[in-house]
Amino acid sequence: CIRGSFWQRGSGSLNRPCLSSRIFSFLDVVTLCRCAQVSRSWNVLALDGSNWQRIDLFDFQRDIEGRVVENISKRCGGFLRKLSLRGCLGVGDSALRTFSQNCRNIELLSLNGCTKITDSTCNSLSKFCPKLKHLDLASCTSITNLSLKALSEGCPLLEQLNISWCDQVTKDGIQALVRSCPGLKGLFLKGCTQLEDEALKHIGAHCPELVTLNLQTCSQITDEGLITICRGCHRLQSLCVSGCANITDAILHALGQNCPRLRILEVARCSQLTDVGFTTLARNCHELEKMDLEECVQITDGTLIQLSIHCPRLQVLSLSHCELITDDGIRHLGSGPCAHDRLEVIELDNCPLITDASLEHLKSCHSLDRIELYDCQQITRAGIKRLRTHLPNIKVHAYFAPVTPPPSVGGSRQRFCRCCVLL
Repeated sequence: CIRGSFWQRGSGSLNRPCLSSRIFSFLDVVTLCRCAQVSRSWNVLALDGSNWQRIDLFDFQRDIEGRVVENISKRCGGFLRKLSLRGCLGVGDSALRTFSQNCRNIELLSLNGCTKITDSTCNSLSKFCPKLKHLDLASCTSITNLSLKALSEGCPLLEQLNISWCDQVTKDGIQALVRSCPGLKGLFLKGCTQLEDEALKHIGAHCPELVTLNLQTCSQITDEGLITICRGCHRLQSLCVSGCANITDAILHALGQNCPRLRILEVARCSQLTDVGFTTLARNCHELEKMDLEECVQITDGTLIQLSIHCPRLQVLSLSHCELITDDGIRHLGSGPCAHDRLEVIELDNCPLITDASLEHLKSCHSLDRIELYDCQQITRAGIKRLRTHLPNIKVHAYFAPVTPPPSVGGSRQRFCRCCVLL
């Protein structure tokens, strides 16, 4: 029905204080479209621009063409505040120029995965949409520094920007953006592989309000740039540097000394981090809720002891491939202040020293919803069964390798079965 003729009809009254109009204002896109086909009076009410302030087409219809976006913009005009076109592959620059001209009060716009988008769209947004606060351009791979420079000139209220996988962006674009948008609170730069420490220095110098920063797989960054972030962004609550293999304990010390509000830390595959750094972090960042330490291969039970003592709000902890973790570390975690009411998820894949004793230590974690135990060779079905007597609703993901390789099939070459079992 998005393509239906009612998109081309004239807009209804902009001021209709009746009860029916009030009711229609609470309906979602799908329901409004259906109501518009009931009668002429309902068509007028349903398609009144004031009812279309928030539109998300992701779960409704993604194979739309540009003309639909143009019709939406003409219908909604200045009423529209939030629009998500996430995954709408057919929408391009021309439609978004018309949209920008008609919807000048837009505050939140998601173009995530709209791969036809280029710098031209950001020029349009800069020219016509000065109230824009949240913009998602993830996977719009044609975006370059020119887009960031345009946004810096016309969208000074920008608070959140996602340019993940826009791998043409460099420090020059970041510098232009942060100098003119001092209110930035969220920056998502995942997969922006050209970014170096110089870009992070600009962020640290100009973004004192920054709360969320994602630098996953930005493999060129080092301690030098991240320390600048920590020193300049004291309100930081969420940091993802997974896959940034060059960072060391110096980052954990800087976070502990400068970012006491930190709640989420993702450092998967940062193999140089050790217990020393996590000790400083835990002793200073008591609000930690989620930590991804997968493949931090140097950490031991010492890290878990510090987390159990100093981080009472911990809810999600990934220790997959942390091969030095033992039952003793899990014992401390299971007896810590976070265990009884907070801890919801613990991932222990490929922790070879973990045994059924760890499951016994976790049985008092009443909020535990999920545990990952793939390739934990010393975990048994019996141990999992005992855990379930205490936590009957827990989701346990485990894999049990065969004791001996199965016989070869159809030749002399051995074939090893690695079927996963969801218990």
